[in-house]
Amino acid sequence: MDIRQIDDNYAVTGQITPDDVRDIAAAGYQAIICNRPDGESADQPDFAEIARVAEKAGIPIHYVPVVSGQLTQDDVDAMAAALEETGGPVLAYCRSGARSTNIYGIVQQQKG
Repeated sequence: MDIRQIDDNYAVTGQITPDDVRDIAAAGYQAIICNRPDGESADQPDFAEIARVAEKAGIPIHYVPVVSGQLTQDDVDAMAAALEETGGPVLAYCRSGARSTNIYGIVQQQKG
């Protein structure tokens, strides 16, 4: 995992695996947000697999899938709601971390 800290309460990374969840918890993240739709690539674990491990680890996980290049206001609203439900720090992921970075920036702009 290549975790990039965006601010004190938000970081992004590329695709995670179920095995990464323990490391995410150990790093102190209080929630995970998935911004990658299932089935985007053949080697991608399904959200449900990651969610099962996160649930066992006691980490809240949110599914806010964003189709690459097709970010909508509904996506932004769903992301804002997921962020509001979590106290932080939060780790969000997508294929590369770019969508998770972009949607967070838009949420912050619309809040401010």
